[in-house]
Amino acid sequence: MANAEHSGTTEVQARLLAARLALWLVAAVLAAREVAVVLRTPRGERLTDLETWVGPDGVLHVKGSLYDSTQFTGTPFGGLVLKPLTRAAEQALGWGWTFGTLLLVVALGLVAARALPRPVGRRTALLAAPVAISLLMLSLPVRNTLYLGQTSIIPVLLLLVACFVVRGERVSGLLIGLAAALQPTVLLFAALLWFTGRRRGALTSATAFAAGTALAWAALPHDSYTYWVHHIAGTGLGAPADDLANQSLHGLLLRLGMAGPLEISLFLALGAAVAALGVRRAVRYARDGQLLLAVAITGCAAIAVSPTTWQHQLLWVLLAVVGRVGKRASDRYVWPVAVVVVMTLPATMMLPHISALYTLRDNLVLLAALAAATVIPFLSRTSPYYQAPIPTECAAPVPTRFRHVPLLPFLRRVLTRPNLLLELLLLRVTYAAYQQVRLAATGGTNSAGRATAEKHGQQIFDLERLLHIDIEHWVNHAVVEVDWLRNFFDFYYESLHFVVPLSVLAVLYWRRPVDYRWARASLGFATLLALVGFWLYPLAPPRLMPALGIIDTVHGVQDFSKPEYGTLTALTNQYAAMPSLHFGWSLWCGVVIVIIAPRWWMKGLGLLHPFFTVSAIVATGNHWVLDAVGGAAVVAGGFGLSYLFQGPRARMVAAAADVDEERVPAKG
Repeated sequence: MANAEHSGTTEVQARLLAARLALWLVAAVLAAREVAVVLRTPRGERLTDLETWVGPDGVLHVKGSLYDSTQFTGTPFGGLVLKPLTRAAEQALGWGWTFGTLLLVVALGLVAARALPRPVGRRTALLAAPVAISLLMLSLPVRNTLYLGQTSIIPVLLLLVACFVVRGERVSGLLIGLAAALQPTVLLFAALLWFTGRRRGALTSATAFAAGTALAWAALPHDSYTYWVHHIAGTGLGAPADDLANQSLHGLLLRLGMAGPLEISLFLALGAAVAALGVRRAVRYARDGQLLLAVAITGCAAIAVSPTTWQHQLLWVLLAVVGRVGKRASDRYVWPVAVVVVMTLPATMMLPHISALYTLRDNLVLLAALAAATVIPFLSRTSPYYQAPIPTECAAPVPTRFRHVPLLPFLRRVLTRPNLLLELLLLRVTYAAYQQVRLAATGGTNSAGRATAEKHGQQIFDLERLLHIDIEHWVNHAVVEVDWLRNFFDFYYESLHFVVPLSVLAVLYWRRPVDYRWARASLGFATLLALVGFWLYPLAPPRLMPALGIIDTVHGVQDFSKPEYGTLTALTNQYAAMPSLHFGWSLWCGVVIVIIAPRWWMKGLGLLHPFFTVSAIVATGNHWVLDAVGGAAVVAGGFGLSYLFQGPRARMVAAAADVDEERVPAKG
């Protein structure tokens, strides 16, 4: 018994060590990639902010005001600190600054991992540091900081060191005061110290801030007047305040069309309310033992109340990922996933290109900061759900006919309905990534892949002639001669490609949540396999093959040197024909309906959709017959991978369990 327990413990430790090494490797690769992106960018295009400050003609190097060009947006104290760097050579400074910033990011990740609220499990303690560093490397603020050569990592690191590393209120207050001298709204942390009983530290931070500002005023009186009085704490420096990069309440109000005294009054009122509510919530969580969350909430409030908050100053939102939200285990991932997605992906990948959503999309990071500071109901450590959320119901695992299936047994078949917000976010981000990869498969433009795509098109045409299935020209011209049939297939091709799969997913989510997860995973795997096909084999559809005489029934007669297909000409890859996801997704719908539908006539209707779809893609000249074969192959692969990784779908598992129970002889 003891040997078995020791063996099990050793195996767990080995897995944790392997996972930790793998995560550190991922963090190292991400760090190397970011440094390579910066250093491989041509001079003059990278570290542009740094060169503006300390380059040969930088504002810190030449005589005159720091703010003559309005390109230096830091405080006078920040300019005073940076002035010694003006003697360094530009190239050496670029390398040194980039690697120095990288080390600061690593230190930030290590401190944040150490600051997780206790108690922390062994697995979390071992994996937290590489995960934190990887998230930082992926985040838009860090990438922006590395690319521009900004200093925004320093105030955040000073704050975390003050709160979690150094001992003594005075030292902590000194570091917070220095951070505030570099980024004034950070002085809001002095209020956090004051209301959590560390009043000596709060007074020290205010004193350090005042001393740094006074020192800069004595050394640079004209610049200090320009920054603090003329520009009111830097407002108006750098890009226009209504620029999308300014994710603060002031920027939001300006983008909404407000201006003048009304906008200023509303900004001051809203800013005061957010600051007061944010500090109040932060104090509550600090007293609860969640100091890192309290720091993140205070930082998010500082983002909102600052007159200008540029992208490289938004790291506080990422730190809010440590907060726990939701009583159910299935809801626990919504907030951290939303934060990571908002902080690592462009807003255009999260919200569709719809004018009604532009205001939400343009201010998404600010809204996330406001939510973290004011409304997100983070759990208290005294809550019974903090350590033990309501568990997710899963199907009991049963043996399969294959020895190593499922390959990932921890991906158990969940029986309950997933969180809707998380599912919508997953679907949107997945589809945005699909669009990006689909276009990138031809080098980012359709013209870049035209020659290769036409060559592959000729190969497909020759193969179809060999197999005697080259029916595209005949079907296309037969349909063109019948107006109602042409209109029907044009409508079917353009309108139902997304509507039907989304409808099937919606019905499954609402009525059959067990089957929803299985079907969604299969569709995701199929789409992933299709993206590999687009990348490896760009293929011109029949309508873009000049010698075939195929009529494009949807977009009209084409100029093959510059094909035109509506408003998405520059945003879609028209050479992503193999495999056909039009047919693949429709076949997925048909298979799912046939498997799940309770009545035979429902199954028959389900099969009509892939039949009409394959007819439409051939009749409109948008796909070859073999493209449909490729679509069927990736769908089969999608269902196969779902089975391979997760085992049988939950309904099959339940049925198998019932059969096993019937086979067990009754006792007595």
